[in-house]
Amino acid sequence: MSNHSEPELPFAFSGPVGRGVIRTVPEDFRVDEIPVTEPDGEGEHCLLEIEKRDANTDWVARLLAEHAGVKIRDVSYAGKKDRFSVTRQWFSVHLPGKPNPDWKALESQELKIIQAARHSRKLRTGALKGNRFTIRVRHFTGTPEALEERMEAIRHQGIPNYFGEQRFGHGGGNLERARALFEGKLKRLSRNKRGIYLSAARSALFNSVLAYRVANGTWNTPLDGERFLLAGSRDGFLAEQIDPEMLRRYREHDIHIAGPLWGRGESGVSGEVARQEAEALRGFEQEMEGLERLGMKMERRSLRALVGDLQWSLEGDNLELAFTLPKGSFATVLLRECIDYSEAERNRA
Repeated sequence: MSNHSEPELPFAFSGPVGRGVIRTVPEDFRVDEIPVTEPDGEGEHCLLEIEKRDANTDWVARLLAEHAGVKIRDVSYAGKKDRFSVTRQWFSVHLPGKPNPDWKALESQELKIIQAARHSRKLRTGALKGNRFTIRVRHFTGTPEALEERMEAIRHQGIPNYFGEQRFGHGGGNLERARALFEGKLKRLSRNKRGIYLSAARSALFNSVLAYRVANGTWNTPLDGERFLLAGSRDGFLAEQIDPEMLRRYREHDIHIAGPLWGRGESGVSGEVARQEAEALRGFEQEMEGLERLGMKMERRSLRALVGDLQWSLEGDNLELAFTLPKGSFATVLLRECIDYSEAERNRA
C-alpha cells in the first residue's frame, strides 16, 4: 500500500478516528458533477455527459477531438477529475455547421456516453455547482460512535478547504517545477504545463495560510481585518471590525472567510488577518515574487468548504461515505479528517 502523507497540514478536528483503504477498484471512488446549466437543445456546441472509468479527463478530451475531427482547443470541460475513479462529467465540443458525429461509437470499458445535446455556449472551466462523491473505504477499523461524532462535527462546521495532494503532483513535483520556473530554469513550457505549475505554487501558499489558522483555531472564526466572500461568488468585502451582523451572516453561510490565491494586487486584508497571513507566508518570498512577475492576479478562496448531504453506512469493515462539496474542494481532504487512509497498490499498464 502507498500511504499518503500531509504531515505539514494540521487537522481541524482531533485527527482520524479510524483506518482504511481507498481506491481498491475505480468503483470505490465515484464522482458526479453537479452542472450549472442543462443543454438548451440548439447551437454550435455539443454538450456531452460522459462516464469515464480509470481514464484521464485530458485523454477523453483528445478522444472527442479526434472523433469529431476538430482541434483539441475546440473541446472543453468544467473540471478535471481523478483518473482512478468512476466519474460523470460534462464536456463540450465546438461543431459550427457540423452534424453531431456518432458519439456512441466511442464507447468502451473506459467510456460511456450518458447524453449528448446541442448547446448555444461553450462549457467553461469551473462551470459547475459542485461534485457529489460516493467513496468506499475497505478494511475500516474504528468505532461507529467515534465516526458518527466526527461526521456530525463536519456536517455542522465544514472542513478546511485545503488543496489536496493531487494539486502538487507525484512527490510534490509540480511545486518543484514551479520553483524551477521562477528561477528561470524552465524555458519551453506548454501553456497547460505552465498553468499547472503556477497553480501548484498558489495552492501551496493558500494551504500555508489555512494551516496557520487551523493550528491556532481561527480557520472557522472571523477576525478583524477579514476578507469575506459572498456565497457562490468571487465578490467580497473587507471587514475592518467584526460585528454581530457579520457573525450572523457567517453562521448562516451567506459569507465566507477567504485566504489568498497569490498574485499581483492588494491582499485585501488588514489588521490581525494581515499579520497572520504575513507570518504564515514567511519563507515563500520566491513563490510570491514569481507569481506576481508571471502575471497572476490576487484572488481569494474560502477557508472552509461546506459539506452537503453527508451520509455514511458501515457494513462489516466496508465503510461508504456520500457527500457533496463545492467546486474546487477535495474529497481526500474530508477523508483525512476522518480516516488515516492508504491507497491500494495497483499495477498500471
